[in-house]
Amino acid sequence: MTGYYDIVLGLIPVALLGITAALTLVGIALTAAVPIGALVAMAIIGHAMFVNTPADVSDEAQSTRPPLNAD
Repeated sequence: MTGYYDIVLGLIPVALLGITAALTLVGIALTAAVPIGALVAMAIIGHAMFVNTPADVSDEAQSTRPPLNAD
C-alpha cells in the first residue's frame, strides 16, 4: 500500500527533474529552470515535514498516569 510519504519521496525527483525539463523546453534558461524546480521540490519536502508531520503526538500519550490494569 502506497502511503503519503512514499508519494512524497517519488515526487521530489519528479518535481526537480520534470519541472526543470519542462521549463527548459519552454525556453527558460537552464540556470533559471533548476532553481525553480528546486523550489518546488523544497516546497514538497517542507509540506511533508511541517504541515503533514510524520508523527503527531497526542496529549494522552504523554500522560504520567499508569495505564489501568497494567499487571
